Amino acid sequence: MDLPFLRTLYDRVLALAAHPRARVWLFIVAFAESSVFPIPPDVILAPMAVARPDRWLASALVCTAGSALGGVAGYLIGWGLFEAVGVPIIELYAMQDAYARFRELYLAYDWMVVAIAGFTPIPYKLATIASGAVQMAILPFVAASVASRGARFLMVALVAAKLGPPVLAVIERRLTLFTIVFLVLLAGGFAVVRYL
Repeated sequence: MDLPFLRTLYDRVLALAAHPRARVWLFIVAFAESSVFPIPPDVILAPMAVARPDRWLASALVCTAGSALGGVAGYLIGWGLFEAVGVPIIELYAMQDAYARFRELYLAYDWMVVAIAGFTPIPYKLATIASGAVQMAILPFVAASVASRGARFLMVALVAAKLGPPVLAVIERRLTLFTIVFLVLLAGGFAVVRYL
């Protein structure tokens, strides 16, 4: 079973990944995903690494920079605009219970919660906004964000660059299955946060 809209979206992202300004779009998506946007930058990063395996490291670093700076934007939303902007974002993604639980975890584990959220399917935007709302120290927050997001994006780009076209061919044949698996992992991340 293949869904036509998935094929169209996939083809557009893959074409964007090979575009000369692909890194600009990668940076923008990585930045936005860290505070408000629902689509992770991995969707652009992996095809970019496949299309240009010689630039996988540079692409991963651009993605990390965008995500870390976007994380600071999310932190600032939580710190100074929580009621006006942070709460509506949390409500949009139905993360009210998750926010309350994360708040407890932050008070107990501080920056380690940010590091875990930055690497896993746990919504990173929740971690950034909540970190600002609880007024976590900014330097540990930035360090945990850069380390965890960097590790994640380096891994995604390296695997995509090294395994390249064969992996892309499998993904293209099983696009619906991979999309469903990704959505299940994303939903699982939300569930883990909600029931921690």
